[in-house]
Order: sequence, then structure tokens, then C-alpha cells
Amino acid sequence: MSDSSYARGDRWLLPDAVEELLPPRAMALERLRQRVLETCTVWGYELVMPPTIEYLDSLLTGAAHDLDLQTFKITDQLSGRMMGVRADITPQAARIDAHQLRRDAPVRLCYTGTVLRTRPEGLTGSRNPLQVGAELYGHAGVESDIEVIALMAETLRSAGVGTIHVDLGHVGIFRGLARQAGLGVDAETELWDALQRKAAADIAALIREHGVSEPVAGMLSALPELTGGVEVLDHANERLAAGDEEVHEALRRLWSIAGALERWLPDVALHFDLGELRGYRYHTGVVFAAFVPGWSQEIARGGRYDEIGAVFGRPRPATGFSADLKAVLALADDTGSTGMTAPAVGAPWVDSAALFRRIAELRGRGERVLWLLPGHEDEATAMGCDRVLARHGEDWVVQPLD
Repeated sequence: MSDSSYARGDRWLLPDAVEELLPPRAMALERLRQRVLETCTVWGYELVMPPTIEYLDSLLTGAAHDLDLQTFKITDQLSGRMMGVRADITPQAARIDAHQLRRDAPVRLCYTGTVLRTRPEGLTGSRNPLQVGAELYGHAGVESDIEVIALMAETLRSAGVGTIHVDLGHVGIFRGLARQAGLGVDAETELWDALQRKAAADIAALIREHGVSEPVAGMLSALPELTGGVEVLDHANERLAAGDEEVHEALRRLWSIAGALERWLPDVALHFDLGELRGYRYHTGVVFAAFVPGWSQEIARGGRYDEIGAVFGRPRPATGFSADLKAVLALADDTGSTGMTAPAVGAPWVDSAALFRRIAELRGRGERVLWLLPGHEDEATAMGCDRVLARHGEDWVVQPLD
């Protein structure tokens, strides 16, 4: 936004990719938030409310470099230390599990809150999304991955989102092959970038440049092609047969997840992409995302990120998912998520105990009742009223507006 905008008096303008919600959409979002949290609650997840801002070294602990770039940073005027406005609540939940709760048993946490990012994700992304998520700590088995993916699907279903597709991958496949190839950090990063772009020519050139020999060269080249339905895992077993144990363990885990989700979520289409390394610098195992037909960006995403609590003194296995509730609201197709403001009952500004009792009774039944302030009695319709309270003898009755 240029300074000339302010010179013209356009002080009402918001920064790019920062939005506010007005009636009735704001109420729709709040109802959606309550419904999603209720879904998490009945699955056994406990609500936490981390602060919007905290010290930077805590906020970014264990997080990927991308999150560092997305975080607004300020200096704390009280301590002089650097602080950050959260760009993701997941690291905060990990801190709470590791340092605040310190339970030995598996811990299930859920959360919702606004996060702030320096740049939007994608062309239509928001810099102030309302993030909702659920995290499961303390269990390293495939069962917790299955639970979290199923919860993600159930959460979207409860929000009124229709058909979804779940994409799955596993960062351990590429990590294992990169280790077999003897790639350094820089070479691995270059190859990772080429894989994300599915740039076959660049992948081949990098493999040659770094002297990767067969059979690892062939397996790395095959990753972008290993995409599709569950049959891709069969192809992967053949194409990646010479991979090390980390590669085969990742494939076994994907097989287990595929089998379970086909039973748990028979109406959800599964798609596998073994060259997809979403969150590679942050995740340690399976990664997944939910997509909706006709919507170009993922609607929810997650994965496994073990040992994130190590810096707080308690390394714990962890898996979870998150979503932007504003984006979810845009895709919700049930009438319960519309948030349309219910018509109100207008009450005249009269000092009457009987009127007060009648208003309290109506509000107790869930009716919207608003005062028709002096001088505005004729604006009841404009204020959303379709009925008014009128005196009838000693009583006050509700009657339609003329």
C-alpha cells in the first residue's frame, strides 16, 4: 500500500492478504469453530490456548526455516529479548506437552486461534488465518498416524465440507535414499527442490553432478513417477527394492495406513505421492493433506514430527494436523455453517417491569431481542427485526411488523 493512500484519507484500508469478517460471516465462523472443537473433544482431545506472542527462541524451536521466514519479530520492551508473533500454533502445543503438562501417557491436544504470517501461502492465502489443529504426543506407532488422519477427515466432515481426497507421502523414503547416495546437506536440498517441482531434467542433472551411482540414482529418478492410488505402493516395492531399511520401513508404514484408512474412511479417496515432501525440513515421517475437488490448495495438512520436545527436555513422538478455518468455511456446504443472523424482536424503550420480564423470557428461549432506541423506532426492519413487542393490557406480546 502506498503512502499516497493515506494522504487521500484511505485509513480504512487493510494490508494485503489481511482480512476481517463481518456479519453474518463472522458468526458462521464462530459456529464452525465451536463445531470443530466439539468434534475434537469427543475424540478425547483437550483444548489449549497458547499466547499469541512469546519469546522467539521458544516459538521457533524445532521449526523449519520456512516458519522462521513467516514469523513477525519484535523486541520485548520489558526484557530486551526478541519475541515473535506466532505463525503456527503447532510448536506451541509441543512446548505445552513437553514442558507444562509433562505426562507420561499419550497426550491429545487441540487448539484454535489466529496466527499471523509475513506472506500468504499461495495466491489466495491469508496472512491472518484462523488456525485449528489437533496433536497427539507420546505414541510412535502407525496407529496414532491413522487416528489423526481419520480425525482430520471427521473434522472436515463435521464442518460441512463435502467430498475430500487425502494425499499421503513419507519423507523417510527420500531421506533414506539421500543417505544411501551420500549426499551432503546442500546437495540434498537442491534435489529436494527439484523433486517438489517434479523437474525430471533437473533431477537427472543433479544426480549426475553429484556422482550418484546405480541403483540409488534410478530410485531417486523414480520418485516423481510414484504417484497415484494404493497400487503405487506395489510399484514402489519393485522400483525401490534396493533401498535401505529406512525406505522399506516407510513403505510398510504407508501400507498399514492405507489398509486402515480404507476401512475407517471408505468414502475418502486416497492418493499417494512418494515424491511429495511437504514440510520436509520439519516432518520426520508420514505427511498428508486433504484436498477438495475444484479447490486448488490443500484444505488441511499434517504429518509426523517426532522429537520436537527435545529442546524442552522431553523428546516425544508426535503427529498432528492443522487447517485454516476461514478456508474451511468457504467450502462448507451445510446450512448450519451459514451463520445467517436470525430475525430479531424489537422492544420499545419503555420503563416497564413486565416488559423486562418478557424480554428476559424471550432471550432465555434463544430469541434475539433488541431495544428500539428513542428516535429510531421506525427503523426496526433496517435493524433486522421482523416482529415487535407490543403492550396488550398488562402484558407484552410479540406481533409481526406491519
